[in-house]
Amino acid sequence: MTIAQITDAVEEFAPGAYQESYDNAGLIAGSRQSEATGALLCLDVTERALQKAIDSHINLIISHHPAIFGGLKRLVGSTAAERIVQQAIKHDIALYAAHTNLDSVRGGVSEKMCDKLMLKNRSILQPVKNQLVKVAVYAPLAHAEAVRQAMFAAGAGCIGQYGSCSFSVQGTGTFLAGELATPFAGRKGELHREAEEKVEVIAHESKVSGIVAAMRAVHPYEEVAYDLYPLLNEHSGVGLGMAGELENPLETGEFLRLVKQAFNSPSVKYVTSGKPEVCKVAVCGGSGSSLTGKAVACGADAFVSADFKYHQLQEADGRITVVDVGHYESEIFAIEIFYEVITKKFPTFAPYLVKYAINQINYL
Repeated sequence: MTIAQITDAVEEFAPGAYQESYDNAGLIAGSRQSEATGALLCLDVTERALQKAIDSHINLIISHHPAIFGGLKRLVGSTAAERIVQQAIKHDIALYAAHTNLDSVRGGVSEKMCDKLMLKNRSILQPVKNQLVKVAVYAPLAHAEAVRQAMFAAGAGCIGQYGSCSFSVQGTGTFLAGELATPFAGRKGELHREAEEKVEVIAHESKVSGIVAAMRAVHPYEEVAYDLYPLLNEHSGVGLGMAGELENPLETGEFLRLVKQAFNSPSVKYVTSGKPEVCKVAVCGGSGSSLTGKAVACGADAFVSADFKYHQLQEADGRITVVDVGHYESEIFAIEIFYEVITKKFPTFAPYLVKYAINQINYL
């Protein structure tokens, strides 16, 4: 097993293209081609976690939070981040992170939070925009289906919970082959008319190059006519936070106790809306205070996240019940996701995985 194979499995589930612009997900240190002696899974790359990898002869650490989030201007060991990078390089340990891209996908951190609260009828709280592309290609009638299926296989045609989505219309294409051409139909120097089908599919921009390559591989034309249209549409299957409904409405105090238990929080910080019951709930792993307005707009009775400041809670008071469960408590499920993704892809690699996490924040 190589490090590339393992990290590619994670990126297949949570593509790096889905990370926010400020993030630093992906391979941070190490070589993709190195053989993996094991994988240590953690929320944060702490010095203790790194030492655990060194002692266990494990050369890959997969974390939710990147070991380097902002820039490092020097490596002199004056900060924990500098010492971690120094030791990782010294011991040939690769550092890899899946952060906001893991937050943004279905089955990711926010979905795990929904699982803990057993929410139904789920939807993305803040779908991403400007990441969809429409691919339109013109193919002879007899080859249109093969072209369509090739694009589907490369990742096109997914809209929400629906796959193999496309639109087609038939028409007539014309072309005149030059002397150096090798036309699929018609003769050189003569205008040719061909009955064609225009096949349109939608895809995430990160998959467009692969989709075009797959389409060209099965298309019979020497020169393929196709169009790429950037779209302003929201991507309903990708984005930060989620919202869903409780199986049965709960009295606000009962809901708060459910949240505290579900996330194993030593204590929760909260403000209430004044409503007697909670039915619809919005969640977001980590620092989700910026999505409070989205939670209110979607009709949620409560919003569960972390890292709310005093004035942010004041602004939410009376509008929506906000519950701050703690950053660690809201995202520790990232380890479960890593474990499930990797062991599903590589069952024989499972015995070498080490699950490790510690919350450095204490409560008195």
